Amino acid sequence: MLPITHWRIHEPSEEIRNRLVEELGIHPVIAQILINRQIRNPDEARRYLYPSLKDLHNPFLMKDMQKGVDRVIRSIERGEKVAVFGDYDIDGITSVVILYRFLSQIHEGTVHYIPDRVDEGYGLNREAIDQLAREGVRLIITVDCGTSDFDEVAYARSLGIDTVVLDHHEIPDEIPHAVAVVNPNRKDCPFPFKQLAGVGIVFNFLIALRGRLRNAGFWNERPYPNLKEYLDLVALGTIGDIVPLIDENRILTKIGLDLINENPRVGIKALRESAGLGGNVIDAGVASFSLIPRINAAGRIGSPREAVKLLLTGDAAEAEQIAAQLESYNRERQRMEKNILDDIFARIDPAKDLPGRGALVLSSTDWHPGVIGIVASRIVDRFYRPTILISLRNGIGKGSGRSISEFNLYGGLKQCESLLLSFGGHRYAAGISIREENIEKFTTLLNGIILEELPVTGLTPQTAIDAFCSLNEVTYDFLSQLEELAPFGHMNPEPVICVRNVQIASPSIVGNKHLRMRVLGSGVSCNSIWFNKGHILDRLSGSSMDIAFTPQINYWNGASSIQLKMKDMATAATA
Repeated sequence: MLPITHWRIHEPSEEIRNRLVEELGIHPVIAQILINRQIRNPDEARRYLYPSLKDLHNPFLMKDMQKGVDRVIRSIERGEKVAVFGDYDIDGITSVVILYRFLSQIHEGTVHYIPDRVDEGYGLNREAIDQLAREGVRLIITVDCGTSDFDEVAYARSLGIDTVVLDHHEIPDEIPHAVAVVNPNRKDCPFPFKQLAGVGIVFNFLIALRGRLRNAGFWNERPYPNLKEYLDLVALGTIGDIVPLIDENRILTKIGLDLINENPRVGIKALRESAGLGGNVIDAGVASFSLIPRINAAGRIGSPREAVKLLLTGDAAEAEQIAAQLESYNRERQRMEKNILDDIFARIDPAKDLPGRGALVLSSTDWHPGVIGIVASRIVDRFYRPTILISLRNGIGKGSGRSISEFNLYGGLKQCESLLLSFGGHRYAAGISIREENIEKFTTLLNGIILEELPVTGLTPQTAIDAFCSLNEVTYDFLSQLEELAPFGHMNPEPVICVRNVQIASPSIVGNKHLRMRVLGSGVSCNSIWFNKGHILDRLSGSSMDIAFTPQINYWNGASSIQLKMKDMATAATA
């Protein structure tokens, strides 16, 4: 049946829209999209369309920022050994790289450490702390982790090691007794933007640290560092962590993507080439599906330290070699992912298993813990249910969860904490540790929480329609204006346009699973592609259709054409 989603149509705001059109000289559809993103006056629109580093907030507004900066400066003055300790996914890897690179250029006693995903798990652990203590480390700076490591921070302190936490995960009931816990999610933190990725917090920390060192005359006899050169990595970490691409995240990501396209660092250039991207423009989507999975593959299949080495090296030959290794890891990751997906799809009958089910919680001894998070995202996309996949080993399950926009996964897990060994994360993604014998009880409890919190429609995928237009309005000039709204991601989704009463011609399946069609209306025609929807070919009728799509420019063999990336369709006037 078509449509396959519930269409949620934004009501036009004509007075505000007309003002934006008049003062900014933009297309009415662009103006309406801005309004839908809660941008309602010309000044806000200008800041949105033309992001500037001048619009970043004062980093010292973050609780404990001053304490953290002062402690690092004290280590530099004393010549203490400092360890940057991070997570093994893209946010943690990029956080480690930018902080380590900055500190190592001014302080010889800087090392970095990322734990093994399988053997050590997420966050600080005693074995790692013991190793760093033997190496003479006196300060650990955690990035993209640490907020929940109460016992581990205390253990480090017992060995004479201080800790500074730079993190963005949800705040537990009790935070560690570290020298500083810099996390905008703290209730006592006045920083106005709470949704930075870990790497965004690290970047703010570098701004603060550089400024304090400048005031102390530190740069009088040293080159003054240009922090903008780190924004390519900040962009990748921010996109990869699926935080909202608004406010500071939008500024950092947009400028960072420009750097990737204009002057990529050696490691990213090698990664682009190994991914077969050539001279293609890298936007948030391409980064998400091509670059970031290859960096993540190091932490999932190999060692995250290989990815760190790739992003730090200035040697093209070394970068090429590491990128080739990451490419191999990524292919293995894809193979594992397919096997797990096939296993899950064989277990689930949507008609029988989904009605009355709020959560999908599945486990296996055969699943690699490094890829279940990705697979959970695929399951959410397919069945629109919060999903937790659990890899079992010796009676203990390590789980990765992903959620839908309507349900706060971290909040749901907090209500289940009596059944969990540990948990952490944020609204859309989280990790758990659980005893195998508690999985069934946990599943029942989480399912009940979701069904009680969400209405029936909350478990139905929705397509938000930003605006209506005619097909002949979708021009290259219109697409140029639309591109100014990028980068697209969470809370700044790709705009979805609706065109009514079009005809569909020449539908066919390409790549075994994608639906390609010609769309005709208002005297023009466009190519369209509907990813992963080849199976609905037989549902298409010869009647007029209303279509929901994101317009884009498709580049192929040196030529460009306008293409509609389909989101949904319905028989005309029924959406």
